[in-house]
This record gives sequence, C-alpha cells and structure tokens, in this order.
Amino acid sequence: MRIAVVATGEMGGGIAARLKARGAEVFTSLAGRSEASRVRARAAGITVIDDDAALIANVEIFLSVVPPDRARALAERFAPGLARAGGKILYADCNAVAPETVRAIAKIVAAAGAPFADAGIIGGPPKGDDAGPRLYASGEGAARLAELTRFGLDIRPMEGGIGAASALKLSYAALTKGLTALGVAAGQGAAAAGVTDALAAELASSQPALFAFLVRGVPRMYPKAYRFVGEMEEIARFLGDAGAAQMFLGAAGAYEEVAAAWSEAGADAPLLRGLGAVFDAQRAKERAA
Repeated sequence: MRIAVVATGEMGGGIAARLKARGAEVFTSLAGRSEASRVRARAAGITVIDDDAALIANVEIFLSVVPPDRARALAERFAPGLARAGGKILYADCNAVAPETVRAIAKIVAAAGAPFADAGIIGGPPKGDDAGPRLYASGEGAARLAELTRFGLDIRPMEGGIGAASALKLSYAALTKGLTALGVAAGQGAAAAGVTDALAAELASSQPALFAFLVRGVPRMYPKAYRFVGEMEEIARFLGDAGAAQMFLGAAGAYEEVAAAWSEAGADAPLLRGLGAVFDAQRAKERAA
C-alpha cells in the first residue's frame, strides 16, 4: 500500500516510520519543514517528494498529521491533486481539531471528490515494537483507514460520523493536556511565591499519582508547547458557549508563554527553571525514596 504522511514531525514521523517498517510504501513532502523532519524521514527510509502533484499521484491514502492551525490549509493545498485523482485517494485528517473544524476540512475534501476519514490520535508516537497510539476513526472513510492495521497502526473505527473521532480526541486532551496546563499554573505560582519545595513535597505525599503525571509530562511538554496552543484553542471552540471554554483559552496562553520561553532560552529560561524546581524527575525520586 502507498501512503503519504504529511508531515514528519514527532507524531507524523513516528507513524510514517511504523508504516514503513511494517511493509508499506511511505511518502512525504518536506517543503517548508525543519531539518529535524528531514532527519526523521531519512532515518525511516521514507521517500521524499516535494512536488505536491507528484506526491498525491503516488499514493492511495493521505494522512494529515500537522499542528491544528495548519490542518485546513493542508487540505486546501492538496485538494487540486485529490480532484485529479478522481476519488481514488482517501484523505484522513489526524489532527487535534474541533468537530466543526474537521467538518469544514471534510467539505474541502468532498468538493475535490475524495473520500474522507476523521481520525483522532490518542497516545504517544510509535516507538520500536510498542503498540503505539490509538487512532480512533469516524466517517465514511473509517473502514478503509482501518486497513492500516496491517501495517502496525491501532485503528479503531467508531460510530457517529465525521466529528465523532475529533470530539473524543479533544475530550481526552482536555483532561491530559488540561492537567499539564494546570501544573504549569501551579508551578508558576509556587515559584513566584518561593514555595516550590513545599508544593513538590506536599504533592508527592498527598497526590502521588498526579505528581508522577506532572513530573513525567511537564518537562516533556516544553518543546511541544507551541503545538498545544492551537489544540487548547480548538478545545475551547469544541466547548462553545460552556463556561469551561474560557479556561482552555487561558491554557492556550499558558502554553504560549512556555513556547516563547523554550524558544528564547530552552530549559534555562526563568519560567522553565521555576517549573523544574517543582517537577524535576530526579528530585521526585529522592523524595519518594
């Protein structure tokens, strides 16, 4: 089977590598992508075709795996090629977007005459021979997307039509990435008040599961924070008029601050040093000993 994966960021690159390792022919475009994406593609043996028309002409399934704010633009970019393919290429949007966003993307793809699947990814990128993330899929193309289980992906078709898989993804992310954003807020407050050690000790004592989640998740989030900004905004859009929507716009702002700090100074940025004082993994092990 011939599959395009655009783009080869951490998640897209992991999915592309898994598909390639399990016997699929995998293609990507690296136009405008970072050197890190090129390194991932080369390491996985993925065929790079930077001409959009040539790329789309070579594949049967197209997986869109980009930051939420780029999902619609990617569909618009490849719509002409999908139209020329005459309905032969399945386009799967695998991005963390609101149901209304994915339905707008589906309309673009439908206008090009191509079948569409709404896919929500839950879990980290595939690594080695692990089970990898779950890809929940809804819409008319879900059954066809499930054919990728032959190549090492855990595809789980679900009822509900286009928007259902995205709704599940965002409901889940509201808890996981929402908790991480709360950890950022708590860490910022504790650092500003000079009570980081006391907060960490209390969390380790009274909330060990939550503390372990934050120790694992907060530092890992720093280089990915820029992607979480759009995801939080999509969660707010998903929630609509609910009062909680404002909370996730605040979470978007928190991730934006982390992204800016990481871009400017890495883990040495004052904000991230403050968070590290609470959520440092080695210190957490010492407290637990």
